[in-house]
Amino acid sequence: MRVNGVDELLDLPPQVSLLDALRERLGLTGAKKGCDQGACGACTVLADGERINSCLALAVQYTGREITTIEGVDDPLQRAFVRHDGFQCGYCTSGQICSAIGMLAEHKNGTPSAVTEHLAGPGGELTDAEIRERMSGNLCRCGAYNGIVHAIQEVAG
Repeated sequence: MRVNGVDELLDLPPQVSLLDALRERLGLTGAKKGCDQGACGACTVLADGERINSCLALAVQYTGREITTIEGVDDPLQRAFVRHDGFQCGYCTSGQICSAIGMLAEHKNGTPSAVTEHLAGPGGELTDAEIRERMSGNLCRCGAYNGIVHAIQEVAG
């Protein structure tokens, strides 16, 4: 697989999760193991630009795919998170940022969210409520949601 722009050859048993491959085999510890069952979003990475929970993905499924972890991200969202206090302890931040990058791409492409299908099509309004809905798979135990939403709103323009 290609990880953060580098081709990586890994010899893994088929049951190894993408998260464990990234953390334990490649030393990329930005994606966090929170719940290990896809409920918290701390392990979110981008696979070919789409956000996924890496704890639920088998590494072997991503042969030949482009994986981007927070270590490979250079995005205005990172600076906006700092400006808007979009993190406190930082544990969820890498997943939040990767998810926000994927979410903004989904919105730009006109992908509707679960409860706002009326926004389907490029250019629909990205309100605070819409951001909260689209980011609902990423939990922040510190409660930095307002800062996260403001950071995303700033970057979304």
